[in-house]
This record gives sequence, C-alpha cells and structure tokens, in this order.
Amino acid sequence: MFGKEFQRKYALTEKGIRNTKQATVWTVIANLIVMGGMGILYLMMEKYMDTLTNGAGLPKPWVFLLMVVGFVVLALLAHLQQYRATYGLVYGEVKDVRISLAERMRKLPLGFFGKRDMADLTETIMGDVNRLEHVWSHCLGYLYGSYISTAVVAIMMIAFDWRLAIACLWGVPVAFILLFGSRKINKRNSEITKQAGITVADGIQETIENIREIRATNQEEKFLDELNAKIDAHEKKMIAGELSCGIFVNAASVIMRLGVATTILTGAKLILDGQIDFMVLFMFMLAITRVYAPFDQALALIAEMLVSQVSASRLNEIHEMKIAEGKKSFDTDGHDIVFENVGFSYDNNQVLKQVSFTAKEGEITALVGPSGSGKSTCARLAARLWDINEGSIKVGGVDINSVDPEVLLSDYSMVFQNVVLFDDTIMENIRLGKHGATDEEVIAAARAANCDEFVEKLPNGYMTSIGENGAKLSGGERQRISIARALLKDAPIVLLDEATASLDVENETKVQSALSRLLKGKTVLVIAHRMRTVEAADKIVVLADGKVAEEGTPSELLAKENGIFRHMTELQSDNAQWNIA
Repeated sequence: MFGKEFQRKYALTEKGIRNTKQATVWTVIANLIVMGGMGILYLMMEKYMDTLTNGAGLPKPWVFLLMVVGFVVLALLAHLQQYRATYGLVYGEVKDVRISLAERMRKLPLGFFGKRDMADLTETIMGDVNRLEHVWSHCLGYLYGSYISTAVVAIMMIAFDWRLAIACLWGVPVAFILLFGSRKINKRNSEITKQAGITVADGIQETIENIREIRATNQEEKFLDELNAKIDAHEKKMIAGELSCGIFVNAASVIMRLGVATTILTGAKLILDGQIDFMVLFMFMLAITRVYAPFDQALALIAEMLVSQVSASRLNEIHEMKIAEGKKSFDTDGHDIVFENVGFSYDNNQVLKQVSFTAKEGEITALVGPSGSGKSTCARLAARLWDINEGSIKVGGVDINSVDPEVLLSDYSMVFQNVVLFDDTIMENIRLGKHGATDEEVIAAARAANCDEFVEKLPNGYMTSIGENGAKLSGGERQRISIARALLKDAPIVLLDEATASLDVENETKVQSALSRLLKGKTVLVIAHRMRTVEAADKIVVLADGKVAEEGTPSELLAKENGIFRHMTELQSDNAQWNIA
C-alpha cells in the first residue's frame, strides 16, 4: 500500500512514508478505541434494559466507572499519538521537502532555470508544498487509517448480523467509487487553476519589476487592465474547479449518509419480524456514528488529495531533473582553459559549433563578436554553469565535466555586468566571496576594490544595509562590491563580463583600477562588447554564428584586411564621432 508508487504519487520522502505509516497505525488504534467506548455504552444500556424487563440488579457503579476511566485514558493517549504522527511529524517533513528541493535546484544546470520562471519555481516551493502538507497532515494517515479501522469494524458487524451490516455500510464504497471516478475531472481542473495562478504571479512580478518603465511610458492603465483580467480569469477557474469538486464531495457525503436511513428501515423490519431486538438495532446505530465519523474529514479532503497529485508531479519533475555532478577533487596542472571542438545546444537551437581555443594562465583572453555569437555561453560553459553537448573543456588538463560544479567553482571568480547583491550590510555582501573571512580580510579586499571612497560617506560604514539588490548604491558602487568579493576569494580563474560597459567615465576608471589588481597572474576570460576595452588583452577570440572566426593578438587582428574584429573596431570608432547635428 505504501510502496514506491504511493511515495511518488504524493511526493513523499522516505521519512514521509514512515510518518504516514505511523499516522495510519495510530488512526486505526484511536478509531478502534473509540469504537470500544461505544461498546461500553452498549453494555451499560443492555444492563439497564435487562433490569427494567427482568428485574435483574444493576452491576456495581464502580465497575462501569473504571471502564469509562480506562476508556478515556486510552482514547486520550491514542489521540495524542495520532496528533503527533499526523501533524507534528509532517511539519518536519515539510521542512525536509523544501530543503531537498533547494538542494536539488542548487545542483541543477542553469538550463533548467532558463525554462522555468521565478514565479513558477516559487509556486512549487511554497504553494505546491503547502498543498501537499495539508494532504500529508490532514488526509493520508487519517484516510488510510479509516479504511483499515472500518474494515475491522465491518468484519465484526457482519459476524454479528450481516443484514444490518450491509444496510450500514453499502454507502461507503459507493461514495468513494464516485469520488475516485471523478479524479480525472478534478485533476484537469486543478491543472487549469494552477496554470492560471502562475499566470497571475507572473503578471504581478512583471509589473513590480518594470514599474519604472510602465510609469515612464504612461502604461499604468494598460498593465493594470491586463493584470486584472488575469486575476479575474484565475478567480473564475477557481470557482469552476471548487464547484465541480464540491458537487462530487457533497454527493458522496449524501450517499454515505443514506446508510443511516437504510439501517433504521432494515432494523425496524427485522424487529417487527422478531428476528432481532431493539438493543441490536441500538448497537448498530452507535456503530454507524463511528463508521461515518472518520470519513467526514476525509471526504472533505479526498478531492484535494486527488488534485494534489498535480503538485506532486511538479515536485517530482524537479527531483527527476539530471543534476550536474562529478568528482569531489580538482587537482590540475596549472589553470589553462582549453576548449576542444565544443558544441552546445539550447532548446534544440545550436549555439556553439566546434569551438576550439585556449585561454592561458597569466593571460587575458577576450571573447568578442556580434550579439548572439556565443560569447556569454562560452564563459558560462567554462565554469560548467551549463553542460556541453559535444567536445570537451579542460582546466589544467582536467575535463571539467568530471568535476563536481561546487568543487570546480572554488577556483573561479566571476564579475558580471549585472551585479547581484543581497539586502544586507556591505560587510556581509563582500564576505560572500569567502566563507568565514575576517572583518580585516573583508575591509582589505574592499579597499583594494576602491570601496573606501563611498563607504566612508555611509552612516554606518561597512555595517550599512544597502537594500534589495543594492538599491541604495549606484551602479559603480555595486560593481566595486562585486570586484571586492572576487578579490576576497582570490581564485586562479576570473570570468569577466564587460563590468564597465554601463558606467560613467569616472566610475569606469575606478572600476578598471580595481580590476587591474584582481587580474594579476590569473587565467582571465573576458566577454568584451567595446573593442577599446580589449586593447590590452593578450589574446582575442572572435566568435561569429557560434564558431571561432578569428583568433590572435589585438595587433594581429587589426592588421587583417576585411577582418571581423577590425570591422567592429572601425564601426565603434565611427560611432564615437557621432554628434547631434
């Protein structure tokens, strides 16, 4: 019952399976103990009726009192254990599932994140796990425990009187057949509602991220109308899904409750025929309350259990994605980066074709070329942020695809144009470059990156919080913090994406000064957009249409007639002379 298919269906961990088994066992015990309480009540009534009809003396009160006290203690202990198993343990499962999702995504190649937007992933980690948590805690153990305890009670009832047993129980299987028969409809409605919810989240995120552009172009009304339309569509789909689910749930509840009527009618008929007495019917009426009661909550949630499989599928999709893994050691002979016939495709689109070049240790190798030529792709492949489709990339003679990405990246520093900062202090943002670095090491790296100039003007110096993604800092200041991180890490390989492209002249000079300290003696791979910034490069690799079109020193490539690099340099030189007529 709780095998691999069950585990996959509800996206449970091994610990979650054990929790569900515990919850099921304690639900069975709790239900049977409560049924035992009904038995005590039946015995008390039977003795009382026997006294009225036959004049028999009542048993001593302390006997029933002892039975009632024993029942209360056992019921309390069983329900406490059931609560712990169905709720307390599940909250730990939710924590484990979220951590395992985060760990899994940490090891996935960047290609995965290119296919899934942030709203979608956030919905999986928060919304989908929340839905499954409700099923894990409120439904699975409770429902399967009710199945088993009801089966035990049903066997006892059939042994006592099969006619009344059938009259009591016929509605239970019919109700569940109706609900499970509707699972395809509920699942489809859940998928539609889920997609509509993600569309709303996307719309909200897009509006917030682009609020300045929306206002600058007077598009507030248009964007709000579109967002409101998405919200209305989501609301309609939710209502339709809840209505469809509610019809089946309420129909199942009504069918199951019809068992009360059929029990009364069957019992009355058997009493009139003299086949049973009133106490037998009374016993079955007591039993009915405990047969139906465990399913009351389960019926309300069983539809949610069925549609939760959509959320489980989304979690399973992440867990089943192929992760980037490899050896836990990275022993190289130097740090030359060698591309050998590298090919890479993204969504069946060939980005790189037979790319071969070498970026030598102690030299600056610049990647230039038209937009879309594959420059950024090469830099990301060099750090194994994506895995290549063909060929090989070696660092110091070691194929990087054989090395665990986290181990590999310990030898890389990256300084990109789009800096990512956290809503924390300057000190902690720089310390990300080296876990456990002392304050003195952080400040030394910051000074080398020319951060002192603006940090001294801040109210709390290095302990100043800089806001979300460094919102309180300028572009040049954010860039210098990024360089300070790289200086603190002091890795032998540096990947540099034109870090000064969007800066003013003054900030560009300061950032370049900081970069000169960072790049000394390292293997440097630069993605260049402005030709004048690579004049000091030791080697230039020109990419065009995903292939290496030219390769050599700046002077060699400038001397080439009709060369791509020379043409790009001349174009940018002409553009620099442009002025308003």
